[in-house]
Amino acid sequence: MNRLSKETSPYLLQHADNPVDWYPWGEAAFAKAKKEDKPILVSIGYSTCHWCHVMERESFENEAIAAIMNENFVNIKVDREERPDIDSIYMEAVQIMTGSGGWPLNCFLLPDKRPFFGGTYFPPEARHNRPSWTQVLQNLTSAYQNQKEQVVEQAEKLTNYIHNADNRLLDNLVETKKVVFDENSLHLIYKTIRERFDTQNGGIGSAPKFPASMTLKFCLDYHYFTNIPEALAQVELSLDKMIRGGIYDQIGGGFARYATDKAWLIPHFEKMLYDNALLVALLSEAYQLTGKELYQETIEATLTYVKREMWSDEGGFFAAQDADSEGVEGKFYAWSKCEIDAVLGENSDLFCRFYGVSEDGNWDGHNILWRKDSYLIFAKANSIDLNDFKSTMKRCREQLFQVRDKRIKPSLDDKILLNWNALMTTAFVKAYKVLDDEEYLSIAIQNMDFLLKTFEGETHFYHTYKNGKRQHQAFLDDYAFLIAALLQLFEVTQNTIYLTKADELTQFVINEFFDKASKLFFFTSANQTDLITRTKDLYDNALPSGNSTMVHNLQQLGILLGKENYKAIAYAMLTQVQSSIEKYPTSFAKWASAMQNIIHPTHEIAIIGSQALVKAKVISQQFIPNRVIMAAKVPNEAYPLLEGKTVGNDTLIFVCENYTCQLPVKTVEEVLEIV
Repeated sequence: MNRLSKETSPYLLQHADNPVDWYPWGEAAFAKAKKEDKPILVSIGYSTCHWCHVMERESFENEAIAAIMNENFVNIKVDREERPDIDSIYMEAVQIMTGSGGWPLNCFLLPDKRPFFGGTYFPPEARHNRPSWTQVLQNLTSAYQNQKEQVVEQAEKLTNYIHNADNRLLDNLVETKKVVFDENSLHLIYKTIRERFDTQNGGIGSAPKFPASMTLKFCLDYHYFTNIPEALAQVELSLDKMIRGGIYDQIGGGFARYATDKAWLIPHFEKMLYDNALLVALLSEAYQLTGKELYQETIEATLTYVKREMWSDEGGFFAAQDADSEGVEGKFYAWSKCEIDAVLGENSDLFCRFYGVSEDGNWDGHNILWRKDSYLIFAKANSIDLNDFKSTMKRCREQLFQVRDKRIKPSLDDKILLNWNALMTTAFVKAYKVLDDEEYLSIAIQNMDFLLKTFEGETHFYHTYKNGKRQHQAFLDDYAFLIAALLQLFEVTQNTIYLTKADELTQFVINEFFDKASKLFFFTSANQTDLITRTKDLYDNALPSGNSTMVHNLQQLGILLGKENYKAIAYAMLTQVQSSIEKYPTSFAKWASAMQNIIHPTHEIAIIGSQALVKAKVISQQFIPNRVIMAAKVPNEAYPLLEGKTVGNDTLIFVCENYTCQLPVKTVEEVLEIV
């Protein structure tokens, strides 16, 4: 009997009709494994994972293979987006054993949850130096029954390695860390990143190519502090190439998860909420610096996509859209030239030349739309009026969108995740700052209201929600991203409710997640007991780590609330990982941005007077990465930035450092001269 039908995860529900006797992660499965002395198979994936679908079709829907699984194993299905803590532990095990990882992740455990073997995708028949799934199952069944001591020994070694992984990393860092941070640290970090620049196509490294939003954000900040043109140029090149590439949906807006080629042409078509949130936030800040119309258009189109496809009636954002439709990867997004000709008529030739469409196609006989040139370059090269050309292309896209919208859409992962939603709240706030669209602020407030109402329980927040059911204790990054979003909302509204809530959650995180020995945060809370170990998420990968995000939160809250202990924790965290930030900055990019806030101290901007909120809004629209803003009509002794300020009839702006303020000024222009 398959036990997944009552779950809310779309990924688990996709497997609810498999002949495999799947269990969700939980005590029922562990008790069965112990009682029957069977190994556990934990199979981990997510609903928009292409190869997860492939392995399901090939193996998990196969009656004969399912029979082998059911007879010899207790089979557990896990949605990695619901339980990233489980995924992290067993991904580490598989990477230790095989040198690589990915999804589907298939890990075999003892009944006490210790891993002893694992891998990713296995085909139904042996090929490409991979054994068949059936061979793997049979070999492991034999090993567990006939070589139990060796299996247990392997599990013991793996578990010890995983348990001590964080300690080994931190011990290594302690030996090599410096006593102080200085400007040379930033130059070293930037130099290391620059060595990985793709100066032709933009981005970091080669294929497959991910957006690397946090690394580009560091470069944006670095340019601000150093005025080195190359740093900004690389950010612009990367964003321009992504926006014009196939990774960006030229018809409907929004970014795919990554490109399979170095030129951003061929996307892995799944669209994730978090990628679009991180890219909108980055584009908003790039727009602040450059004023590029391309970035404004992309922000607006991406958020239009998010509102149209990912926004729930309850006020939350859904998680993702699949890469596949009708069982075919990319079918929803690709075009034949004859389709486009039929829709666009006389405008088809111009459109096809601009968007790289040909009879033969650029991907498996089909066309992924992309733009080799900018509007301006193409219009000049073809002696076309720029405004007329842009208007024509806009009409063509709208016509194609209407046709495409009638196709069978990729499936939607409609669970709502606290951490990803908080990232999107931040994205809408940052877009509001630069584009002054009140709808963006309204959506951000609605989303935050929904998150606080829906995810907060009596003793903790929850991580996931769907159909009225919330599940799984929130993880470090849930709290960290939520605090960051609250701080963004506080800045643009100056509503201290958001600030107070951010402080409350920060104190909770310190109490429940902080490890005093390492001066870092665990990924799971102290009262979660269903894992073999507690790990610390330190790397900024596709998502920023909860730890690096907490450094930023503690830095800001320490200033806004006058809490020296918050600033001390943030500083101590940075000292713990400084060596890794300098050696591997693309994996510690948000950490690196927090280091910049140490080396270039934060500007504390206090605004007091009748026009305080108006001037605060204008300042928030400027790109000043190392600043906090607090505004009020009158001084307020509850907050150190607002206490003891002398005001008259004018609204005054105080620029301070460590609460020592320069003479107040009256205009935003004067503030910009100071900072």
